[in-house]
Amino acid sequence: MTDHTARPRRSALYMPGSKPRALDKARSLAADALILDLEDAVVPAEKPAARDTVTAALAQGGYGGRELIVRINGLDTPWGSDDLIAAARSGADVVLIPKVESAETIHDVSARLDAAGARSDMAIWAMMETPRGMLNAAGIAEASPRLACLVMGTNDLVKELDAQHTETRLPVITALGLCMLAARANGQAILDGVYNAYKDDEGLRASCTQGREFGFDGKTLIHPAQLAVTNEVFGPDADEIALAERYLAAFAEAEAGGQGVAVVDGRIVENLHVETARKLLARADAIKALAADQPLEQSA
Repeated sequence: MTDHTARPRRSALYMPGSKPRALDKARSLAADALILDLEDAVVPAEKPAARDTVTAALAQGGYGGRELIVRINGLDTPWGSDDLIAAARSGADVVLIPKVESAETIHDVSARLDAAGARSDMAIWAMMETPRGMLNAAGIAEASPRLACLVMGTNDLVKELDAQHTETRLPVITALGLCMLAARANGQAILDGVYNAYKDDEGLRASCTQGREFGFDGKTLIHPAQLAVTNEVFGPDADEIALAERYLAAFAEAEAGGQGVAVVDGRIVENLHVETARKLLARADAIKALAADQPLEQSA
């Protein structure tokens, strides 16, 4: 089973596909991933032109090591099929499909990508934002080797549930858990939904902290001002890195002495802790490599 979680995805910033200046600014932002949006961020009259704008921006390049995602319109809309073909040929890393509710949608998208001549390593991400999508999460996650990530669309989900946004997010806990289980069972990444109050750093930090505790790889964002906090929370800090290194050193010493466990700060360190420590250090190295690939700003 392919592990799609190694690449840094602390922050995935939505950028309106109809705004050339925004797409240009994105080249200097500290986002691990950029979602060039042809769906919610673009009014119907501008959708064909936005498709051309996104395609031109991708052709121009200059995005460094950032993961590039094109969110298309649904295949049941007048724009979706053309969006998908354009994305397949654009050089983007990923095509993001909105409101995925069944494995059949992923099968269809995968076949269309092949027919359009997409690269074999072009990935599919699925927006999970409806009750039916939640109930079918396991089947969706198993649908195609191209599927690399589930993206929570919590705004739409709250609307569809006739629920409310709360600090604890209890109204959507079940949905988040179902998608988390489905993603991890298939070695896929999973990104948390947006935090709407983009000027509320304290609330954003709390939301990011909760998301990391849940196990999300990162968070989708609506504004560049949210990048610094999100990258900080979802990236391992110096204390975590130092502790992981101590775990590895202590366990190696224990093994050399014929022991199967070590003790660090009064806590038992076993194989599972060593595996977690190695994954954390690998993530830290990947984040460093991404930062070295291009100059990065922390906010707009």
